[in-house]
Amino acid sequence: MKKGIYILPNALTLAGMFGGFYAILVAFKGDFTLASWAVLAAMIFDGLDGFVARLTGSASRFGIELDSLSDLVAFGVAPGVIIYLASIHPFGRVGLLVAFLYVACGAMRLARYNVQMVTAERKSFTGVPIPAGAVIITTLVIFAKKMNMDLTGSPLVLLLTFVLSLLMVSTLRFHGMKEINFSKRKPFWFLVLAVTVVVVVAMHPEIALFICAMLYLTVGLVENAYLFATKRKRYKSNEAH
Repeated sequence: MKKGIYILPNALTLAGMFGGFYAILVAFKGDFTLASWAVLAAMIFDGLDGFVARLTGSASRFGIELDSLSDLVAFGVAPGVIIYLASIHPFGRVGLLVAFLYVACGAMRLARYNVQMVTAERKSFTGVPIPAGAVIITTLVIFAKKMNMDLTGSPLVLLLTFVLSLLMVSTLRFHGMKEINFSKRKPFWFLVLAVTVVVVVAMHPEIALFICAMLYLTVGLVENAYLFATKRKRYKSNEAH
């Protein structure tokens, strides 16, 4: 700390934290769609700060800790407040506790990641990453607004929030962008696929983002179920021999 801190990556981190803080304020005013977009904007800054830090060689322990605090505000507290006010507050104490469970599990998820980031989580993620949980919640709110759906008092949203909370602190494996090495050559179809995804999202962002978020969650659960079945089958085969 005596040598100072890196300004650019930490400024981007604080910009992401501001997005979460702004989302909370807007949510209290009842504009849940704008609040959700603010969380998604915070995610852009969250991706940029790490990229800039690696690109400029300005990664530091201070930056890592600040990034975790920013993530807790933008992807933990903000989505918890949004989903509580937008949907599950009619459930009373149950809704309040489920919203808090999301925030608490998000905090524990971040703490575990900081401990395991160079070991167990060096490649794939252990549990649903907190930004992914935030994307699922916020894109659901945006999608519901687009489709004129009323989420108030929805048992399915309450269940989804509860399940997401548990998935964040689970030991299931989920993939992330860090597994893709952009410094190496990729097949031509990879670029075509990336451009296609961008075009589709740009055409109908409210719908496409929600579908992508739910696909990420579904594919992750299916993959883990397959790995569990394969592991169990191999275990029984070894016992038979």
